[in-house]
Amino acid sequence: MTDRMERQFRFALEADKEKRIGRQTYLSNGAEKENDAEHAWHAALMAILLGEYSNEKIDLLKTVTMLLIHDMVEIDAGDTYAYDDNAKQTQREREEKAADRIFGMLPDDQRDRLRGLWEEFEAAQTPEAKFARTMDNIQPAMLNCATDGRAWKEKGVKLSQILERNKITPEGSKALWEYSLNNFIMPNVEKGRIINN
Repeated sequence: MTDRMERQFRFALEADKEKRIGRQTYLSNGAEKENDAEHAWHAALMAILLGEYSNEKIDLLKTVTMLLIHDMVEIDAGDTYAYDDNAKQTQREREEKAADRIFGMLPDDQRDRLRGLWEEFEAAQTPEAKFARTMDNIQPAMLNCATDGRAWKEKGVKLSQILERNKITPEGSKALWEYSLNNFIMPNVEKGRIINN
């Protein structure tokens, strides 16, 4: 086996740890919470299904790749809950250190490509990154709605927090943001599962 192949397999095995990183969003059955790998797969699948609604033409493979790797840094950095302001203060520093280690396991060309895609996702400036961020935000909203707002209720989430979290979601797809707002978020505000302020 070549050194290149050995490094690729080590990275693939390391990626398995993403399955152990818990998130705050419940699976659609409402009985258990999803992990990072489940979230990444689901968001990538949604991008394949919903890519036609992107505001701009996108390279779908690039977008899907971003979604599959975007949370790998949480293997080291842990999941930062969307509405945890304290944890957000150190999130970037923790995630950059994790990105150095995790993507650094790969051969140089793949390290640079995947680290670059992770940075591109974080910056949310390209059409692919904007759409990937839209999927990253809409996927948990869909699951929260499917579970009668369980996680939103448990955490006492406010509509203002959701709107702030989703301020860039329309940049990837206005149509999907409007669908999410009207079908996932506002019905849960009306039912008192999201605090209306």
